[in-house]
Amino acid sequence: MRSFIKGMDMSTLAELEKCGAKYYDDGIEKDVLRIMKDHDVDTIRIKIWNDPYSETGEPYGAGTNDVDTAVVIGKKVTEAGMGVLLDFHYSDFWADPGKQYKPKAWRSYGVDELERAVYSFTRSSLEKILLAGVRVRMVQVGNEVTAGLLWPEGQLAGDGTGYDNCARFISAGIRAVRDVNELIPVMIHLDNGGNNELYRRWFDNYRRRGEDFDVIGMSYYPFWHGSLKDLEDNMNDIAVRYHKDIYVAEVSMGFSMEDYASYEKLASKERKGYATKAELAEKVDYPMTKEGQKIFVEDFLNRLKNVAEGRGKGFFWWEPAWIPVPGSGWATPASLKYMDDDPGPCGNEWANQALFDYDGNVNPALRVIMDFKR
Repeated sequence: MRSFIKGMDMSTLAELEKCGAKYYDDGIEKDVLRIMKDHDVDTIRIKIWNDPYSETGEPYGAGTNDVDTAVVIGKKVTEAGMGVLLDFHYSDFWADPGKQYKPKAWRSYGVDELERAVYSFTRSSLEKILLAGVRVRMVQVGNEVTAGLLWPEGQLAGDGTGYDNCARFISAGIRAVRDVNELIPVMIHLDNGGNNELYRRWFDNYRRRGEDFDVIGMSYYPFWHGSLKDLEDNMNDIAVRYHKDIYVAEVSMGFSMEDYASYEKLASKERKGYATKAELAEKVDYPMTKEGQKIFVEDFLNRLKNVAEGRGKGFFWWEPAWIPVPGSGWATPASLKYMDDDPGPCGNEWANQALFDYDGNVNPALRVIMDFKR
């Protein structure tokens, strides 16, 4: 593994290709993975959902990332000369601190059955992906497991309970990875990278209960997770406290406040979340412009590279190529039903955080990543 990873989460790649997304570097249309490779990106993160389809076969959207889709994307990434970080959510759709829904097939399972299911799914999925020739460089067991996973059995409560089951489930995934290939590093990933108290509490509790792991992953979004100074202080503290390498597994920063409704061709009632963007922008120390995004990236990379003990080992920009195109959105009616969510079908809520503009042109921030010395 390279000493400092420049990574991207491109889980929606296959969906974007089907929807006709196009990308340009200096005005020349190119394959998006070639653009990434040309800009010194070496690893692509791919999320894995168990069964992102309804009982009648309707796709859940947002990439509809089952294991077969991970194989398709992973093979393309490998052929492009890059490695893969596999991100197991252990859900049929989005898993994050606000929702960790059990897969449909596991709904009736108790703790023992869930532990076995995590092991079996992780092992069989990883074996299938490796057999397809995908170059797996790292595996993430759970996604933003700040509040646990596989709720309610693995949910962490405010009174400190729940760590026993949470640790059992994560440990089962770790054992599965080790049994397939003990040389593949395993990541545990939380959100809120600027919250030091959270990281100390979570990892202190986990280490008393769970299997050993290799690296700590964190999410950092400046509009939700504090300042870059908060992130820097937390990384420095946990590097010394736990002696684990650190990756910012999710990071982004906006480059525009311009709406992109005309690109998605959706009615206003079919879009969700855009009205909140101005409110979020007020929480960021950098202007939401291409130049502001560029300055943020420079500041972020320098802080990450200088983490204590040399343990700042890399990052993954979240969905840098998720530009607004008709047909690619964060959810579908089928997935909203799975989550028991009220809003109607939605478009892309992320396009202004990408490393390409709405027309698919490379933003200056991607060139900063290319020029950054590891």
